[in-house]
Amino acid sequence: MKTKAILFYVPLLWLYSLVGWGQEVNISINLDEKAPIISKHIFGHFAEHLGRCIYDGLYVGDTNKIIPNTAGVRNDIIAALKELRIPNLRWPGGCFADTYHWKDGVGPKEERPTIVNRWWGGTTEDNSFGTHDFLNLCEVLGAEPYLSANVGSGTVQELIDWVQYTNHDGKSPMADWRREHGREQPWKVKYWGVGNETWGCGGNMTAEFYANIYRQYATFMPGWSGETKIVRIASGASEDDYHWTETLMKNVPHHLMEAVALHDYAVFNWEDKGPSLNFDEEVYYKSMEQALKMEEYVTKHVAIMDKYDPDGKVDLFVDEWGGWYDAEPEVKKGVLYQQNTMRDVMIAGTVLNTFNNHARRVKMANLAQMVNVLQAVILTEGEKMIKTPTYHVMNLYKVHQDATLLPTTITNNTAYRGLPSISVSASKSNTEGINISLVNIDANEQIEVIIDLQHISSKKFTAQQLASNNITAHNSFQNPDSVKPMPFKDFKVKGDKLIVNMPKHALVVFNSK
Repeated sequence: MKTKAILFYVPLLWLYSLVGWGQEVNISINLDEKAPIISKHIFGHFAEHLGRCIYDGLYVGDTNKIIPNTAGVRNDIIAALKELRIPNLRWPGGCFADTYHWKDGVGPKEERPTIVNRWWGGTTEDNSFGTHDFLNLCEVLGAEPYLSANVGSGTVQELIDWVQYTNHDGKSPMADWRREHGREQPWKVKYWGVGNETWGCGGNMTAEFYANIYRQYATFMPGWSGETKIVRIASGASEDDYHWTETLMKNVPHHLMEAVALHDYAVFNWEDKGPSLNFDEEVYYKSMEQALKMEEYVTKHVAIMDKYDPDGKVDLFVDEWGGWYDAEPEVKKGVLYQQNTMRDVMIAGTVLNTFNNHARRVKMANLAQMVNVLQAVILTEGEKMIKTPTYHVMNLYKVHQDATLLPTTITNNTAYRGLPSISVSASKSNTEGINISLVNIDANEQIEVIIDLQHISSKKFTAQQLASNNITAHNSFQNPDSVKPMPFKDFKVKGDKLIVNMPKHALVVFNSK
């Protein structure tokens, strides 16, 4: 009988190892009195003058009688963004920022000059959406504005004037000009980017050259009244350009630089990014491999920052991130309109978990972009508007905003291509309780995840999931709710263990109040 039993189980063990049945990932949630707060600004957004992000997207014009709007901004988009509790919004670019001259976008709309968007499709814009429109929108949303200044083709004086126009509450030429245009009180803009991608479309500068340019601009940017503390953000590195970060941290006095930026997109081949729909499993894993590199990039850039700034006075802002694919074939070049699938759920979930876990240094991040461009949270078509799968990720993850990080450790965590199958972050909030966000990137297998809760007092959890049998599942104008949050119940608490059967390519957020 023993011999027969052995012969019976050997094939089963071989099959078990082949298909991965029973794979178990272990996670422990720890308490750390020195754990950082997960800044709400990690869940920020980005709106560039690109394709249909601003015009025919966010902004339909204040004379539009068909689409309900407030001062030209779509009411349905305002309501959707308020639901997300977006903490900040970056504008006007992107590459566009370094060709944008803000004074062309104030005053009577009919008197404003046009601008040719040389970066994105060569379209002509009428400058009808300008500083007042953007900053008033941020007030409506309760979001902090983040203005990206023109360094590539602008001047120091142009930036000085913009700061004075938006922030000075006394008498001055720019403050008086603002009042002439109908705004008495300043907006008190806190976040200012000094150029964008100055290593590329912002001027093709070397790190050493830009460090000197930055020092010049930053010198003239302190607040015009003592009430507005300005955060000056240096144009930072792309992906693994660690030399760029080291040059800035070494050559720029830290009292002139409150933050340094980092940009990274989940692109595996810039010449052939692959489709946003109808991709296969091979392309999916290539995208996920790139998205998961965010952990490596953030870790190494932070290590450089720690070397020169051990007290953590300079923050890291990942102010552009997301999935970037080939534009839909029916749209013209330079528009960057793409669909949004369960792959984007995986990208958003894993990247946001990375930011949460690095909350000691990462204090802001901006998903690119908000409407109709790249990994958008909203798509529009005429009078119609839909929320993308990524919108729902941001909505589920808002429980982490300004919560205290609960550090996690994870073991036995590998999937196809040697990538980690499970991504996790956890937090504790006075209002939201204990929050655990889990992502399983495995395209084929569910995974058993066992979470040690010995340090967690409340063990009564509810959960919501984003899941689908198809990794290419997406929301369309014909079927806007194909991917949406649903209750998740395939888990149990046994003693100090939370045992979860994580579905394939799925995201689950647990909450215990």
